[in-house]
Amino acid sequence: MGKRREPSRTNGPVLVLAGVIALGLPGTARAAGPVVQQIVLSRAIDTLPKPLQKFYKDHRLEIPSLALEPTFPEPSPERRFAVDKLLPFPFGELPHSEAGIKSKYAEAANTVGRLPWLVQESYARLVDAFKLGDKEKILTESDTLAGLVADLHLPLNLSQNSDGQNTGQHGLWVRFAQKLPEAMEKRLKVSPDAANYLDDPKEYVFSVINATYVWLDNLLYLDDLAKRGKGGYTEIYYEDFEKKAGAVAKQLLSSAAEDAGSYWYTAWTVAGKPELK
Repeated sequence: MGKRREPSRTNGPVLVLAGVIALGLPGTARAAGPVVQQIVLSRAIDTLPKPLQKFYKDHRLEIPSLALEPTFPEPSPERRFAVDKLLPFPFGELPHSEAGIKSKYAEAANTVGRLPWLVQESYARLVDAFKLGDKEKILTESDTLAGLVADLHLPLNLSQNSDGQNTGQHGLWVRFAQKLPEAMEKRLKVSPDAANYLDDPKEYVFSVINATYVWLDNLLYLDDLAKRGKGGYTEIYYEDFEKKAGAVAKQLLSSAAEDAGSYWYTAWTVAGKPELK
């Protein structure tokens, strides 16, 4: 499959600030917050080769999340994949098809979300849009796919402990994936590597899952450290949280943007690299 930049373990956990927000209730979800969604989309465009990059830049304001009056996805419990409810990390026995998971895990499979399949389905639609040369569908589906790929990078989206509720850290999703990036917006210098061609986009989903999930405990630990000695989640907490997780956030947003660009580039290539007008 396509090359993936390995996360740096010297700077802390590799976590992407995007994805399903658990509104205080496990299983209740919505997609990335506006700041995260727009950063990932904008930087994904920068990863692309010409002329693909020129096409996206020329039509940047026609992408729903980057429009002058942006629109964002509606809440959906499907935009997660609580894989640790099915089996423990490193998920070696996990079937790599939705039918296989439903067959092996029965009713439990219906409670974990559909994020991997949503990514695969959106990618397939983007390939079709490129083949048709349908500008509106290309831009809309690129927006959708980038958001789903970003969702896939947040460890909380891959766990039963989706909001820190199982460890007494309620509201962690909002703190890490929404409030922290909003507070850091001007300091979030995101620098993704160039987009890669993905040899097997379907399998790549599962490599992302493993690479992301491994950092779940680290995120929980960083949040706990930032909270220690404080009466609540105050401005002082967020200042401390940024010191502990800010560099990680920048690194992982870069990873999210790179992967989003890689899915776009792969879809365009598979479609035959059509000329985009």
